[in-house]
Amino acid sequence: MPEIMGEDKNKKALQFIEDVTANADEVQKRVLAEILSRSVDVEYLRRHGLNGRTDRETFKKVVPVVTYEDLRQDIERIANGDASPILCSKPISEFLTSSGTSGGERKLMPAIEEELGRRGLLYSLLMPVMNQFVPGLEDGKGMYFLFIKSEARTPGGLVARPVLTSYYKSSNFKDRPYDPYTNYTSPNETILCADSYQSMYSQLLCGLCQNQEVLRVGAVFASGFIRAIRFLEKHWALLCNDIRTGTLDSRISDPSVRESVAMILKPNPKLADLIEKECGGESWRGIIPRLWPNTKYIDVIVTGTMSQYIPTLDYYSNGLPLVCTMYASSECYFGLNLNPLCKPSEVSYTLIPTMAYFEFLPVNRRNGFTDSAPKLTSLSAEEQRELVELVDVKLGEEYELVITTYAGLYRYRVGDILQVAGFKNKAPQFNFMCRKNVVLSIDSDKTDEVELQNAVKNAAIHLAPFEASLIEYTSCVDTSTIPGHYVLYWEIGHVGETSIPPSVFEDCCLTLEESLNSVYRQGRVSDKSIGPLEIKVVEGGTFDKLMDYALSQGASINQYKAPRCVKYAPIIELLNSRVASNYFSPKCPKWVPGHKKWCNNS
Repeated sequence: MPEIMGEDKNKKALQFIEDVTANADEVQKRVLAEILSRSVDVEYLRRHGLNGRTDRETFKKVVPVVTYEDLRQDIERIANGDASPILCSKPISEFLTSSGTSGGERKLMPAIEEELGRRGLLYSLLMPVMNQFVPGLEDGKGMYFLFIKSEARTPGGLVARPVLTSYYKSSNFKDRPYDPYTNYTSPNETILCADSYQSMYSQLLCGLCQNQEVLRVGAVFASGFIRAIRFLEKHWALLCNDIRTGTLDSRISDPSVRESVAMILKPNPKLADLIEKECGGESWRGIIPRLWPNTKYIDVIVTGTMSQYIPTLDYYSNGLPLVCTMYASSECYFGLNLNPLCKPSEVSYTLIPTMAYFEFLPVNRRNGFTDSAPKLTSLSAEEQRELVELVDVKLGEEYELVITTYAGLYRYRVGDILQVAGFKNKAPQFNFMCRKNVVLSIDSDKTDEVELQNAVKNAAIHLAPFEASLIEYTSCVDTSTIPGHYVLYWEIGHVGETSIPPSVFEDCCLTLEESLNSVYRQGRVSDKSIGPLEIKVVEGGTFDKLMDYALSQGASINQYKAPRCVKYAPIIELLNSRVASNYFSPKCPKWVPGHKKWCNNS
């Protein structure tokens, strides 16, 4: 793998992108052959009859397209300590935890040491691309809110943690050489602090202290950046006092954090006066350029479900450019945005052919949309033959991404739906459309229709003692609150004479939350990235009104069924106009750090 370094590294990085995209199919053949040649003795491939072959034709003929469920037993063997080459010839160094399955468990993605270098390569390409559009970024710093999350150990002793936690804790990040793209206002110690309050407070404080040096601000997700601004709304007076006096608040007790912040924090009454004036005013519109006047853009993911946060970001930033730089997941890092100053609705990602071997399953839409979200299942032989190569996708068509990685995933369905937006040389550029099956998402949580149905079923049991039952329901995400929260609209059939106390609906809210996956519950309990779930009880006949509206818009009465999630503003307005009462979860659900099936918490 080429290393991008030296005085002309920007030029070399851009040339690297040109070369691999111009020769995309040749690179893809080489990547697949390289993966397969080092996996000759891998049990999984031998089981499927590859027998040491490394050509693309045989691979596609004998190796099936799979989901996580198909790999679960092999992954559990590795997690339990089997060190034989089950999925990969290289030793599995750790597991990267992906979003929760419908059973509430996180997915465990195998990782190998060399993947850190591959991810590092993609990071090294970001700044050279950005410099073409926003010159001079090397003259300042980035105020990025970066955090680690909890990790666990499997019985075999392997660490299981989110991909960004793995990266931030690696020497690649902690001991990184100076690079303008990773020149942050936050010291490493503040990023690596496990206490979310102390980490957020200290990162904000350091960002404020260096406000004139900040040229770009950001977080991984739009929701995370907005959460930081909301934290500032609540705690600006404390932060102001620290800056005025040059002393760190006593609630920041982590010794390494205090020591690192002390290197930056000095008494600055003039800056404290500015913060007090701007934060104490009537409106927070444009607060970002008011406090960080040299900011050129906001670097956050605003594609997919994160697009719901665009109006809020525009409000706080006075319309600063919103930049989505890269496309990645726990399974693999994929590609980058070569036109970073485009509108959020036009963001497309160019897949870098060296990152993995990519295939694409055409998505069949009925009447222009899919009205339900079936679970990922195994494909028929005919469906497997439909998969196309990276260079053979068609402009405007939608595909589900399928990957083969160096770390032991073979023809694995990631679950992302992409639409071809254009091409960089021979390499396609994709708009991210959605996650397959996901109906609700606020931050890193992903709740699918089956999981939501099970949670609702569990919660509705509380109505039975009052001779009441749930007639129909739907849901939405409310991002008018910060953090955002799930809203369930319930229509109740009540034949009993005893009224239903508010506490019963609060119990329903809590049961719903207890029934959702660990990623959701971690967001509620530890990360504070999700607010309390809300049930809105609507008047009788509301879902009949909803059907009438759908029919008036051209839906077929024979095919209509109540949507389990709604996003269209007129429908949400209709539902809200018929709310009789609403209730919130009275407390956080239970959540224990680590994998629920196995862990020695660390």
